[in-house]
Amino acid sequence: VSVDLNVEKWDLELEANGRDHHTADLCRERLVVRRGQYFRLTLHFQGRSYEASVDRLTFSVSTGPAPSQEAGTKARFPLSDAVEEGAWTASVLDQQDSELSLQLIAPAHAPIGLYRLSMEASTGYQGSSFMLGNFTLLFNPWCPADAVYLDSEEERQEYVLAQQGFIYQGSAKYIHGVPWNFGQFEDEILDTCLKLLDVNPKYLKNSGRDCSRRSSPVYVGRVVSAMVNCNDDQGVLLGRWDNNYADGVSPMFWIGSVDILRRWKNYGFQKVKYGQCWVFAAVACTVLRCLGIPSRVVTNYNSAHDSNSNLLIEYFRNEFGEFEGNKSEMIWNFHCWVESWMTRPDLQPGYEGWQALDPTPQEKSPGTYCCGPVPVRAIKEGDLSPKYDAPFVFAEVNADVVEWIRQADGSMHKSINNSMMVGLNISTKSVGRDQREDITHNYKYPEGSPEEREAFRKANNLNKLAAKEETGVAMRIRVARSMKIGSNFDVFAHITNNTSESHACRLLLCARTVSSNGTLGPVCSSKTLLDLSLEPDSEKSISLPVLYEEYCGYLTESNLIKVRGLLIEPAADTYLLAERDIYLENPEIKIRILGEPKKNRKLVAEVSLQNPLTEPLEGCTVTVEGAGLTETQKTVDIPDPVEAGQEVKVRVDLLPVQVGLHKLVVNFDSNKLKAVKGYRNVIIGPP
Repeated sequence: VSVDLNVEKWDLELEANGRDHHTADLCRERLVVRRGQYFRLTLHFQGRSYEASVDRLTFSVSTGPAPSQEAGTKARFPLSDAVEEGAWTASVLDQQDSELSLQLIAPAHAPIGLYRLSMEASTGYQGSSFMLGNFTLLFNPWCPADAVYLDSEEERQEYVLAQQGFIYQGSAKYIHGVPWNFGQFEDEILDTCLKLLDVNPKYLKNSGRDCSRRSSPVYVGRVVSAMVNCNDDQGVLLGRWDNNYADGVSPMFWIGSVDILRRWKNYGFQKVKYGQCWVFAAVACTVLRCLGIPSRVVTNYNSAHDSNSNLLIEYFRNEFGEFEGNKSEMIWNFHCWVESWMTRPDLQPGYEGWQALDPTPQEKSPGTYCCGPVPVRAIKEGDLSPKYDAPFVFAEVNADVVEWIRQADGSMHKSINNSMMVGLNISTKSVGRDQREDITHNYKYPEGSPEEREAFRKANNLNKLAAKEETGVAMRIRVARSMKIGSNFDVFAHITNNTSESHACRLLLCARTVSSNGTLGPVCSSKTLLDLSLEPDSEKSISLPVLYEEYCGYLTESNLIKVRGLLIEPAADTYLLAERDIYLENPEIKIRILGEPKKNRKLVAEVSLQNPLTEPLEGCTVTVEGAGLTETQKTVDIPDPVEAGQEVKVRVDLLPVQVGLHKLVVNFDSNKLKAVKGYRNVIIGPP
């Protein structure tokens, strides 16, 4: 009778598996592997070696609180040479004396999550079992059989592995890139992402079903979209848009997702205050990349929020062009959401690829504040039938805008506003470069093309198919060079009369501060011309000065001012409206690296910035974050005051723990100069 097989120790080969599965940064304490790809395991026997003819090894894996084979959350499988496609298998890689090297593989459609791994070793009738440990299984964009397979290595590097990127803000005419630290491989983030799945309402209601459905990136994407906002659940972020952030952190202040996710976890899943669209999108992008779903943040300029799905945004204004009435439907200066890459077996063929997911709570989607995933391709084709929330996303990039002006006598007049185009310059960071990529063509056919008309017909967007009114008189808002915060500048109403007769008009010009979601602040400059005469075939430019002392008290963190011109011709009863959003540039943050950047060696970053204002700054802080640094976030307070024109220099000590390219993201904040961002690429060498 042969002696029982005795397993002395085992090795989950963290380093080799981490390297092969692109999870090295996650594999410091625990095994993290991707589905559909072999991972290694070495067994060391005591007494005698494994003999295939007499010994039988059987492995068990399970995930979730109620694992079952039917649900795909539990499997038992023997050590075998026969590889069964689409099933858990284990086979021998190599045998050296008392050492047995094995390879295990999870099917490419297995649910992701935390698994328990055990093994039974039996000889004849006797056997013993060994708990080999836990491992985390992720989606696998490197595996052709996985629903998230992406065939470009360059794109996998960017959309799965890159821990830093840019999010685009500003206005359609001045696009401004803000650096962001996604940090999906930093300490505790993977556990926090798994926890986010485990506190979602679907899990709390039926954990077995929820864990089973985690095999699908469509399902996981929808859960993440709902859980990043806290509107229906124990989600991560609370949104706020009114400029009152004293009891939390201003949305503009964040420079990365790590701090937000850590706060959420460390305070017992209490909502983190506060987020706006780019913060919601960035945190969702971090969670999705961490779980292995290729994802990117996109920004849509002049984004429509259409709450009644008629693909029409109607603005009602008084005779001075001021808004009145209901503001539930608006045009946001910009709006950010996430795109994730996956197949859609639940939809007709052709709808795989990028899917739009929007975690900003705007409208309910079957009872829950989440949005998507919806195929970007369906939006382009005007097909509003595919799940999920296609009409809402279609309206964000295609809604039509109608302006009504209510006269003093109560009568309504439609005004012409050719400056308000919805869905412009849809932007995301380029692959492998710090440049912007314009992806508007993924969402829309060229303006006025037959394909665009066909997409509108299909979407029943009859508004857009109506002929646009052409007039002989046109107006647009022009600006001088780039405008910096703290400066005075002029804007111009540029009016052309292409008719052969003269027109007697009234012109109302007005500038107001504005938030990213379109909410207007007080007037900071205005001008009224009661008798403006337009000569035949002529053009005129009328200037409106905008002074720092007038706007400084009202400027929101988005640094935006909306300039509006209303041209009224009483004789013909026509109203012509022109608008433009102006972005005021922040001063540049300079970052110098002192010393040679090497792993585990102290590094000093010198951050400097000049006060561009005509008044002193108080309450100044500099915050630095970046993946691969130990204390991931450092905040340094600067002594008051920083006088007008003075340059501030701050030194921040850092300790890099990961070799490779990292982006140092810096935020400068003060009473008068809010959320100024800067970044610097740093290449960390081996120790």
